[in-house]
Amino acid sequence: MSPYEQLLHLAFTAPNDVKYYLTPATLQAYDQLRAAPPAQLPFRFEQVRLGLAMSLLKLVSELGDHDESRQVLDVLHRALSEARTPEDIDRIVGREARLFDRLYENLYVNEEGEELLNLFGRTLDADAPALLEAVAQEAVDLARTLDFSADENED
Repeated sequence: MSPYEQLLHLAFTAPNDVKYYLTPATLQAYDQLRAAPPAQLPFRFEQVRLGLAMSLLKLVSELGDHDESRQVLDVLHRALSEARTPEDIDRIVGREARLFDRLYENLYVNEEGEELLNLFGRTLDADAPALLEAVAQEAVDLARTLDFSADENED
């Protein structure tokens, strides 16, 4: 299983999340990128980027009950589910640009949350499949160490 697929399964564990977010488009994005003819590479790359970004935001939202993360997560999910071209992705995400602007406002995160947001930023900046794969592997390693109960104990 690729780091991309591992991260999806680490981030989306609740049965309702699995049904909603782990669609065939999401689950198959990495394999489709690897098998894509040159003309489809840009779109398939963007699909993997969206799936990776979704996973990271899901982990951020679970760490800190962060509503903005969930809202951006839903925009990314909609783009992954509905888009058929990179331009479609840009159009869907562009309509919700204000949510991305607000993502970092009023955000208190611990060190783990900061690491996840750093990986999210690197995902958005990545310009090659190898870079996305490296981010995915780092995210898998981090996700395996996250303690989601710490936030619950503070209540």
